[in-house]
Amino acid sequence: MKIKTIIAAFGVLFSAHALADVTNAEKLVYKYTNIAHSANPTFQAPSITDGKIFFNRKFNTASGKEAACASCHTNNPANVGKNIVTGKEIPPLAPRVNTKRFTDIDKVEEEFTKHCNDILGADCAASEKANFIAYLLTETKPSK
Repeated sequence: MKIKTIIAAFGVLFSAHALADVTNAEKLVYKYTNIAHSANPTFQAPSITDGKIFFNRKFNTASGKEAACASCHTNNPANVGKNIVTGKEIPPLAPRVNTKRFTDIDKVEEEFTKHCNDILGADCAASEKANFIAYLLTETKPSK
């Protein structure tokens, strides 16, 4: 009987951890939506469609190469990706698949700054960040 209680407790802890990451992602969508609305009052709500377009959109990088978020993270952010420069495996971006995403909100902002500057050559707009995360929240299954 004790083993069932312990397993149930681990299940609750794991579920709470996964929920916390989704909750953090949702908090960031809310934060970026408010910032985007302050900058542009016509921005009302994040767009999953725009987030998916942004994720797959190719940009010309400073090195002259084309790259998109999907270049490393595949066309499905629930999949394991691969860095196009180093070949290193990248865990899924989708917080409903990877419970380690969005656990540290400050790290999320650092990663946005780094990757937006690498790919776009500038920081991403708050509306782009809101759309991007809203899209990530919809991806729940890796491709087969």
